[in-house]
Amino acid sequence: MEGIQIFEQKVGYNNDIIYLKVNGCIDTSTSFEMVNKLKSLIDQNFVQFTIDLGGVNYVSSAGWGVFVGEIKSVREKGGDIKLVHLTPDVYDVFEMLEFNKILRSYDSVEEAINEFDIMRGYDITTTPVKEWHATTQEEVDLIPEVQISQVAVEKIDSQDITKRAKIKKTRDPRMLPLAEKIKYLITEKPLLNLWGIKKELASSNYGSTKINIIKLYQVLKELNLENKEKRFRFYRSR
Repeated sequence: MEGIQIFEQKVGYNNDIIYLKVNGCIDTSTSFEMVNKLKSLIDQNFVQFTIDLGGVNYVSSAGWGVFVGEIKSVREKGGDIKLVHLTPDVYDVFEMLEFNKILRSYDSVEEAINEFDIMRGYDITTTPVKEWHATTQEEVDLIPEVQISQVAVEKIDSQDITKRAKIKKTRDPRMLPLAEKIKYLITEKPLLNLWGIKKELASSNYGSTKINIIKLYQVLKELNLENKEKRFRFYRSR
């Protein structure tokens, strides 16, 4: 098996979210590097982690054990571990072993980072763009996404949620056509990622609607709702 590379950056509204870009594989021979990195950061009182696995082609049970082993202590301290960019092969194992019931995965780095800040009540529209201070060309190539401006998502405040609750639709979402179900769902839960939408549609609240993840993305694209920013703007327009 190949080795592992871990690049670190502090991001988020208060610069207190740790973004880790991982390359290689996380198995028995490399998992100790991953766990040492996490424990070192936790010892420094960092508990918000966004871990980008887009460059990871294999995660063994020992590798998954690193994240599952640390998640309890991290959440007890008010933090979380969010996984980003799981490749299809890695995600298949992640889902098969049912680690998706313990850890959440996201479609983009920004989505995970923004959710951390939004859930803590920060207005991320005022967040300055944070730049990746790379020391090598390899790091420049590996960490392009963090340099992108934060998604222009408005803060969800309690008054807005209360207002929406009062004007809640009377239609039964179980009886709606697929496209309307999706739009209804987004107006109820605008922060869901692609997998979250798929899971919610499969629940009894939406008539146990089963849909392939690729088909779901195609439908969202047809509705011009294929990314988090567009879905949030749709939510705010309703």
